[in-house]
Order: sequence, then structure tokens, then C-alpha cells
Amino acid sequence: MSAPSPSPALPGLRFAFGTLTVLPVRVSRWDRGAARAGMLCAPLAGLVVGVAAAALGLLALWCGAGPLFAAVATAAVPAVLTRGLHLDGLADTADGLGSGKPAEDALRIMKQSDIGPFGVITLVLVLLAQVAALTQAYGHSWARGALAAVVSATTARLALTLAARTGVPAARPEGLGAAVAGVVPPAGALGAGLALVPAAAAAGAGLGTRTALLAAGAVLAATAAAELLLRHCTRRFGGVTGDVFGALAETAATAALVVLSLG
Repeated sequence: MSAPSPSPALPGLRFAFGTLTVLPVRVSRWDRGAARAGMLCAPLAGLVVGVAAAALGLLALWCGAGPLFAAVATAAVPAVLTRGLHLDGLADTADGLGSGKPAEDALRIMKQSDIGPFGVITLVLVLLAQVAALTQAYGHSWARGALAAVVSATTARLALTLAARTGVPAARPEGLGAAVAGVVPPAGALGAGLALVPAAAAAGAGLGTRTALLAAGAVLAATAAAELLLRHCTRRFGGVTGDVFGALAETAATAALVVLSLG
């Protein structure tokens, strides 16, 4: 009698955590089916990253640190748990877009190991915005800060799910971008987005109706900002790359944090 086949969700979870985090998860399959399931599971990887970020921020507050230090600690966790790949992708994408060159030349610039002035400026401004927003959220309450950390990290990975939908081409024939481009059915991408909006609202409901609305609005604003960047990159580069995916994640995370810092 043969052993039962593993659940289709397991390779997807392995793919999501093995490619989107530094957690010691072995990716057993790299085919399109595993990539599809993995990108649908991307928000779950973001949830784990967000919980870890919130935990470190709350630990800093418990030890007597102020909101600013807690914000820095919180912002550092996603960078560490991704080896800085999303920030690196953001910088490379900024250099490619800022170069103003045709797609082939811009893609070559993005593959270079150094970071140009556009990348440096973008990294500084984005990290400052994230820390400032988290400081404001923690200053409001420890719970608002923790909520912002979790919602932003989860929404950042939702942006990857949406960008991997069918119809969005890869700019290169190789790399992670090509491996996941177009693997997610539009209905699956839409379902993931529609599920996260009420989930974020429910998470914020314990802090009041306004916070629940802000949490839902953060998801919507973040995905809208990421979608605008996705369309611009697709026009400029002819499709998506691994760097573009990183830029989308950081853009969505920053937008969500800004919304949740309001009020």
C-alpha cells in the first residue's frame, strides 16, 4: 500500500517561507504549481514576519525604550528576516526607473551589484518613512504599533501575490521574477486581497471603530500603491523581476504604515 501523497498546500508553504524569509525551510519543489501555491501563501509568511517584528517592538517598550527605539527595532526585523532582499530590490528598481534608459539598459543597471544615487535616496526616504510611521503608531499606543507591524508585513506579501497574477509578464527569462510571474489565477489573487481587508479590520476592531477602518484602509491603500508601481514597472521594463517584487513589498509596507499612523 503506497503512502498518501502530501497535501498540495505543503509545497506552497515551503515555497513561500523558503523564498520570502530566511527561516530554515527547505523548498522541495520549484515547479509552477508549487510557485502558484507559494505566492498564494505569501501573506502567511508576511504574517509571521509581522508578528516577529511586533514582538521585538513590544519587547523594547517593555524594557523601557521609547517609541522611536521600538520603531527602529520593528523596522529592522523584516529586513533581517529577508536578508534585506526587498530593500535591495527597492534600491535596484529605483536605479532602473531613475536611469530613464530603455528597458534593456535599465534591466542591466538593476543587475549591477552597486547601488546608485536613486537607490540610496529611495532607501533612506522609505526607511525614514517607515520608522516615523511606526514611531507615531507606538506613540498612540503599544497595541496600535503592534497592529501596524503585523498589517504592514502581511500586506507587503499580499502585494507579491497580486503581482504574480496571470497576465503580468516577466521582464527576464530567468530569476525569481520569471519563476513566479503569472502563476496566480486572477480569482485567487482577488480572493487573497478580499480576505485580508476584513481580517485587518477585525484585528483593529479591539482598538475601536476608527482603528478598524484605518486597518482596512491601510490594506487598500497599500495594494493600490503597489499596483500603481507594478503597472509603471511593467511599462518601463516589459514585465516584473525579483527586484520589482521587492520594491512592491516595501512600497506596500510603507503605505500601510503611513495609514495606520494617522489619527
